[in-house]
Amino acid sequence: MSNRYGQSYRNGGYGGLRNPDDEYDPFGEGYGSDRVAPPPQSNSRPPPSSSSSLRTAPPPRSAQRGYDQRGYDQRDQRGYDQREQRGYETNAERQISKVLELIKKEWPAMCENDCVPVQLALQLLDNSSVGRAHEYRNFQETHTFLQTSLKNIVHDYHQGFNSSIGTFHKIQGSIQGSQKKVRALKDSLAASKTALCTTDPELKKLHATSRMYDDVLQTLNELDDLRSVPDQLEARISEKRFLTAVEVLQNALRKLRKPELDNIGALSELRSYLANQGTALMDILVEELHEHLYLKSPYCQERWQNLSKHHSTSDGTFSDSPAVAPFYAILESIDWERSAAEDPQKNPEADTFSYVTLVVEALNKLGRLETAVDMLKQRLPVELFAVVNETIDDIDQKHPSSLRGGSSGTNGLHMYGHRETRLRADVIYDLLWTLYGKFEAIAEGHRVFHESIKALIRREGAGNNSALLGSFKELWNLYQNEIRSLLHNYVTTDADVYQFSSSPRVGVGINGKADISREHLFKFAETDAKSVEMATEYEALDGIIRASVPGLTSGSRKDNNKKASLIVPRSEPVTARKSAVPSYGSGQTPGTYKSLVEPSVFNMSLLLPPTLVFLQRLKNIVPPGSDLATSTLTSFLDNFLVNVFQPQLDETLGKLSDTVFGEADAFQQDAGWSQVARRPIFKGTTAFFTVVTAFCRMLGTIPHDQALSSLIITQMMRYYDRCFSWFKALVTKTQEGAAAQTLRASAVMSLEPSEIQEVMQKLWKTEALDVALLEQEAKLLMMRTNERKLDPSDIIQDRDTIQSLCLLYTSMKWLSVKVLGLRHITRNDTDSSRASLPKPEKKRWTLLNDPSKAGSEEGPVYLPMTQETVQQFDSILSSYEELAAVALRTLHMEARCRIVQSLQTALSAETAPYLLDQEVNEPDPQILSLNAEMVVYDETITRFLREREVAFVRTGLGLLINSYLIGNALMVAPMNARGCGRMQLNILVLQQNLKNIEEGVDLVRAANYFELFDRGPDAIVERAKEDAAVNEGEEGATGSNNKFTYDELKALMELCYSEQLADPERGVAAAAKRQMADKLLNLSEYMWQS
Repeated sequence: MSNRYGQSYRNGGYGGLRNPDDEYDPFGEGYGSDRVAPPPQSNSRPPPSSSSSLRTAPPPRSAQRGYDQRGYDQRDQRGYDQREQRGYETNAERQISKVLELIKKEWPAMCENDCVPVQLALQLLDNSSVGRAHEYRNFQETHTFLQTSLKNIVHDYHQGFNSSIGTFHKIQGSIQGSQKKVRALKDSLAASKTALCTTDPELKKLHATSRMYDDVLQTLNELDDLRSVPDQLEARISEKRFLTAVEVLQNALRKLRKPELDNIGALSELRSYLANQGTALMDILVEELHEHLYLKSPYCQERWQNLSKHHSTSDGTFSDSPAVAPFYAILESIDWERSAAEDPQKNPEADTFSYVTLVVEALNKLGRLETAVDMLKQRLPVELFAVVNETIDDIDQKHPSSLRGGSSGTNGLHMYGHRETRLRADVIYDLLWTLYGKFEAIAEGHRVFHESIKALIRREGAGNNSALLGSFKELWNLYQNEIRSLLHNYVTTDADVYQFSSSPRVGVGINGKADISREHLFKFAETDAKSVEMATEYEALDGIIRASVPGLTSGSRKDNNKKASLIVPRSEPVTARKSAVPSYGSGQTPGTYKSLVEPSVFNMSLLLPPTLVFLQRLKNIVPPGSDLATSTLTSFLDNFLVNVFQPQLDETLGKLSDTVFGEADAFQQDAGWSQVARRPIFKGTTAFFTVVTAFCRMLGTIPHDQALSSLIITQMMRYYDRCFSWFKALVTKTQEGAAAQTLRASAVMSLEPSEIQEVMQKLWKTEALDVALLEQEAKLLMMRTNERKLDPSDIIQDRDTIQSLCLLYTSMKWLSVKVLGLRHITRNDTDSSRASLPKPEKKRWTLLNDPSKAGSEEGPVYLPMTQETVQQFDSILSSYEELAAVALRTLHMEARCRIVQSLQTALSAETAPYLLDQEVNEPDPQILSLNAEMVVYDETITRFLREREVAFVRTGLGLLINSYLIGNALMVAPMNARGCGRMQLNILVLQQNLKNIEEGVDLVRAANYFELFDRGPDAIVERAKEDAAVNEGEEGATGSNNKFTYDELKALMELCYSEQLADPERGVAAAAKRQMADKLLNLSEYMWQS
């Protein structure tokens, strides 16, 4: 097999194979200097025919036979995939791959790791049946195919092989050169070590001198650096690069503290300068903090203006102002875990919050942070007062005082119109939105200040330093005071009448109870400012102060006014307190704010919505780890509501009600009644309901409290009492010298429970005409008036009084309907007036209405009440309804009492005798007066009352006159025919006048009754006989008006004989009695039979 390859391949074949005996020269000339050198030129190349024959050697026949027998589609899938992946390979690579696949298929044993070639060779030489001698020729062909493939691979890659051999030789040479250099360097180091171990005193001296010169040069360089420190420091401060300034200052101070610089006297001035600059730098940093925390810097204007502009949006969005980011986004964008760093390319003040963190970092590096925090806390009240004062001055200039509405001197009792309310709302809203926008910006700055200190402490591992982190609570306490002052100034008219329960009181112990032994220890109000002891003590105190601090007090100590100003006399406590609070429009005193509008409880609806929005937004700014709970931010409002607003509301409501009640024309007809009601009402009623509506509208904008609703209910009850008192004044008899005031008859029958009152109530409730009730009423009235005669004082003679009663009815009905529209039951049972009820701590101070509608008069108005309070409310409504019903019953009964009293006078024999000697052609004056009074009465009630009320008063008047004339006919005895003619004339006149008042009325029954008198006793008996026949069921010509009772006919019979019975002759009277007895016997016979 070794001779199978030609001689050319073994000796002068591919690659220029050398003789193995030749020495290998790694630095031979046949290799270039490049790492990949070209192959050496060989003189003996294989002939082309030989090379091409090798490259195109066919595969063995077995392989050809195998490929012919198995088609392309029957090839092994795995081999196919491998050949597909080798589609980019060369022909030699593909050929060697085929050979390997052929070996794996035909001779798999040769591919095993434990293959034994000798075993395979023996099998190929074995000609037996179990041997493989028949495959020997195939094995030779496979071997030839393998050799050919390998030669093709060598021919394709011989240049790469040659280059690799050359590169290997160069690397080997480089390694050998490096080894030689290392050996030389090792020898040099050993020689140097030997030389250095030799000692030389001169070298030691030179080293010491060199060290001294180095120190001198270093000192000179430090002195040169220190000389430039003042300029650098001032430049950094002017550029407001405070972190760099602090570093420059501290580096300079560290250099000055070196021992080698202590003996340099020229540096003493620099030391003093830098020490002073440390204090000055701290003051500058504190001032810079104040500039940005309290919005003095122009870079802070944009943020608070945008906050003020968008403060009314409680959701906290800034959609209309993309230039100013929300505060939560700013907090998230700041990396608190890293120390603040300056950017020389940017203006440090452009970003306020980043600037605050830089200043805090600078103060901390300066070592003055705690001192700066103390200074901030001390100046916080002054700065906030300045912010509030400046804001008030700006709003004062923006809104002219002539356009604000209201006027001074009204003590908060002025009821504003819609235009004035809108003007006041504009001023208050502008003030509060601006001020709360500044407050929020200040709070944001303090939150960043707080977070900066907190992050700094956390980075330095200083623990929880409460002295540095307590500034936000102090800020909130001052915010409470400022908001409380604003509410106080614009709601109350006397700022010191009420005290907050949260403020400490003198003499109160730990348990909240007053210590009696300490309560009256000392009071300025009890001192005598003019006493000799006080003057002596004051002189001594003034001398001590002048000696200690010159200029603090004035040189004149004889000014008694100054001493008097320190002490409030006890005789004028309220005046002194009021003088301390500037009134609306007056000059501003030190420590107080100027009021832009007149104080009034009605301002609460304008003050509270912006305040609640601000407090709601402030909850998002309060640091979560602080000792200030966000749930208690509105607790001071509860205090204000209970201890200030509620008493002031009660006082103002009482004064307004007193003003309404006390007006001279409060119970006069309102000139503008047609704009609010269908019928005329009292002017005081419209004014009172205006007050109630205004207060209900105001209560709709503040959190519900039953104590406030109870105030309105109390005033409603007061108005009822006032109206009832007015009613009693109208119906009270005017008797001179009478010890007790008594009511008129109509009022007594309307007020006192009685049978006649029940009948009147039934008549009012009955829709259809009920004659039986009218007859019962007339009967009861006659019985009552017959028992007790009506005096002229029992009748209301004044027309204005009748008009007032009509107005009282219409006013009470109108007010009850209007007040019923305010009825609203709420589930919120908060009642600050009852200490036993638990007060909810959450969800109380929420914004009930849109702040923009607080000054508007549109929208529903209601009075929120609980189930318990609404009972009182319904009771008052019932009282209004009852008072209206009493007034209407009084009008109803007054007309009847007037008729009864006039007929009583007209039928009296003393005033109008009916035993006449001649004919009378004129009716009685009492009848004419009654007609005139009834016409006027009817005109009055028609003008003021509705048709149903007018019908209630009118209906039944004719029936009453008929019943009274017939039932009291004996009052005219004695009467003759001429007297009967006078009676019939009176009846006719009454009937003609009454037809103009009551529809379908007539006095036929009374006329027929006295007509029987003219016909005589026989006619009366005959009439009784006819009535008896009618009662038995026979149809007669007489109607119901012609039917009379036995008592009526008996009285008429007695009236027929009254003239004879009154005759002074005894015989005539006796004969008349006998005749009358006979007639009465006949009359009773017919009447009792029926």
